[in-house]
Amino acid sequence: MSAATTSTSTATSTAPGPRRLRGRGFGEPKAHWLAYAVLGLGLVVVTSPFIWMAFSSLKSEGEIRRVPPTWWPEAPTLDNFRELFDRLDFPTFFGNSALVATAVTLGNVVFCSMLGYVLAKSDFAGKTLLFRLVLGTLMIPGMVTLVPLFVLVANMGLVNTYLGLILPFLAAPFGVFLMRQFFLGIPDELIDAARVDGASEARIFVQVVVPLAKPALATLAILTFLGSWNNFLWPLVVATTEDKYTLPVALALYSTGQNQTDYGLLLAGAVVVVVPVLVVFLILQRYFVQGIALTGIK
Repeated sequence: MSAATTSTSTATSTAPGPRRLRGRGFGEPKAHWLAYAVLGLGLVVVTSPFIWMAFSSLKSEGEIRRVPPTWWPEAPTLDNFRELFDRLDFPTFFGNSALVATAVTLGNVVFCSMLGYVLAKSDFAGKTLLFRLVLGTLMIPGMVTLVPLFVLVANMGLVNTYLGLILPFLAAPFGVFLMRQFFLGIPDELIDAARVDGASEARIFVQVVVPLAKPALATLAILTFLGSWNNFLWPLVVATTEDKYTLPVALALYSTGQNQTDYGLLLAGAVVVVVPVLVVFLILQRYFVQGIALTGIK
């Protein structure tokens, strides 16, 4: 009798459990669908200009200028891309952009990581002052330093050279700040253990610190490549002959005529300019996610 009473009370006490679980289960899909809807709306807002740019590069000049604008091209054509490759010395301009962006990206990855590591894990006189100077340069607009930087490059005889396009941007203050903040999160015990094992500072940096810094390095590489690839003002000032023009400068000069802008050529060139950036992002995104998943530094 007591056993039956006990089983009955146990069943009664556990009966509300499934109802509570079901209540939470019915609420979760609604929250998930709301999150998906918000993210989907954000995706449409962000990608719609790029989609319109890609579709408009297949339109004729008259259709591009039509008011109100249209999404789908009525008669898709590749004439804009043919004109782009025929009018421009495309291999030269594309090669210049690729060379400058790759060199600037590699320089920032190497030098910014080294400087950030020193500021984060080394003790020396003036370390705090040096870091404050780095932070101070982040607050100065690029337009303020454009003229002094050009005068310095001109005095060094680097105008209209690849070094003049690359050298001023090999170590950006933002990259130093980003890498320094990341290296602060690496436990000192790892570095001390490597020192006890007899590893030199260079070996510690290459074999211990750099493998842990994949997320920050990938982020720095993406942002640096994007900024250098799209840089317009500095190449326009430093490059004085067509054989040193980068792709954004060449597109701006050749698509703007005396009376009007050739929007078809400009949009086709914009599509070509965007493709390498997307490729670099897709390549480094895998390492970025993998680094976050495997690093495990708190």
